[in-house]
Amino acid sequence: MRGSGVPEASKPHRVRCETRHRAYRQTDKDSAMSAKKIAFIGLGIMGLPMAVNLVRAGHTVTGFNRSPQRVDSLVAEGGLRGGSIAEAVADAEVVITMVPDSPDVEAVLAGEGGVFENAKPGTLVIDMSTIRPDVARSVAGIGAERGFRVLDAPVSGGEAGAIEAKLSIMVGGSQEDFDAARPVFDVLGTTPVLVGPSGSGQTVKAANQLIVAGNIQLLAEALVFLEAHGVDTESGLEVLGGGLAGSTVLQRKGKGMRERNFTPGFRIALHDKDMRIVTDSAHAAGVAVPLGAQVAQNVAALKNQGHGGLDHSALLKIVEQLSGRGE
Repeated sequence: MRGSGVPEASKPHRVRCETRHRAYRQTDKDSAMSAKKIAFIGLGIMGLPMAVNLVRAGHTVTGFNRSPQRVDSLVAEGGLRGGSIAEAVADAEVVITMVPDSPDVEAVLAGEGGVFENAKPGTLVIDMSTIRPDVARSVAGIGAERGFRVLDAPVSGGEAGAIEAKLSIMVGGSQEDFDAARPVFDVLGTTPVLVGPSGSGQTVKAANQLIVAGNIQLLAEALVFLEAHGVDTESGLEVLGGGLAGSTVLQRKGKGMRERNFTPGFRIALHDKDMRIVTDSAHAAGVAVPLGAQVAQNVAALKNQGHGGLDHSALLKIVEQLSGRGE
């Protein structure tokens, strides 16, 4: 089974210092009444701060991750250690998975020693990874046959959104299961939305990744264009951000791109996987995504150059290369 955590280590002290307490926690009594036993599998760049937010909201969170030091960081915040998937999910009322790719989800949920073999029937299983829509539907079907309630609930907002509990959560599944999961979603994000039946959350996430990649590509082109004309890019991006060109991508990625700081908040390797989901799903539906296909090639080229571990804002490197201004 492939690893269930994203290998890059985000700094634990950032999680401790920046993770916000949720305003909706009215009283200790209310929190205790609503507290759940949650198993969180996959404590990567986004999974760890998400799990910490759940701990701080009063839930009992047992974490499992391929890299034990990630679990150490959760335990330091008040979480519990799961020595295995089986141990983590044994008493859980809710199981959340946040792992890299479709095969990881299939292995963690439906594989030998996985969640469906070890959790109690009736458990609410929420996969918050980004995977293929058809795999999400398949896993949900397997789970339902074994008595589990399964939601696909991928997120958008990157590491900052995970730390700040400001994720957008796109949910596929039943209304009843969404309503049951809503208190958990409200800890993790500001925009949890049920978008349709199983697999729909992943379809919307694919559209999200298409838009994000396109935004980053155009921001990269704009920066190289401004630099070529000798414009101060700090002031240039400031004024662009106040107009119709403004976006969350510009706000969150602009400074790092200006400074050529590509410390990963979301890795190129993962966005490459996501863009393959976009192009494959578009092809299956007979839908043209010409601009998306070109950006997907740029993302793949950057990965093939050995830059898969950089932040996806490193698309700037491709624009520089095409402009003859790169290294």
